[in-house]
This record gives sequence, C-alpha cells and structure tokens, in this order.
Amino acid sequence: MLFSEYLHEKAEESRHNETIGYLITIIGSIFFVGGLLETVITVENPEWFLIIPYHLTPHPYSLLGLSLTLAGTVLLILGIALSIHYAKERAWYMKQIQKAHAVEELKLRKKEHKE
Repeated sequence: MLFSEYLHEKAEESRHNETIGYLITIIGSIFFVGGLLETVITVENPEWFLIIPYHLTPHPYSLLGLSLTLAGTVLLILGIALSIHYAKERAWYMKQIQKAHAVEELKLRKKEHKE
C-alpha cells in the first residue's frame, strides 16, 4: 500500500467521523429543545439557570426535562468538538496527500527527463 493510498483512507475515515460528529450535534440539539419544551410545558413557573429552565419536584417530569436538557447540552458540545477535531484532522490528511502527489509527480518528471 502506498503512503498516498493510506492517507486517502485516513481522510475518508476522518470524513466519516466528522459526519458522526454532525449527527451527534443534531441529536444533542433535539434532546436540548425537547428538554426545554418539556420543562416549559409541564411547569407553570420554572426556575432558570442561565437559559436552562428547571423545576425540581417529586414528579418524574421535572427530572425528565432536566435530564433531557443536560444530556442535550453535553451531546451538543461533544458533537461540535468532534466535528471540529475531525475536520482539522481531515484537512491535515488532505495537505499530506497533496504533498505526496507532488513528490510522486516530481519523481515521474525526473524519470521522463532522464529518458
């Protein structure tokens, strides 16, 4: 296996992982909005922590809304971080592929020039 083929495979893998990061971000935003809506609909006057409404009562809906909101926030942050990480990784692999192609083309030119 050539080095450029290996880099191409790794770039494809990074693209796939970046897509997974986007999907995690979407799932996180759905959970976050679902938790917010669930809390706002079931509680008449919730308490607020920044933009996150909560109301702790013995009723299971209060814990469900808070847990959905917190899980959504964690997934949203994680998905964004993974997407950025794998996008940078893919950009590095693509730069290395360009360098490898330039070296291969230079070798071919030298070979043609000698003949």
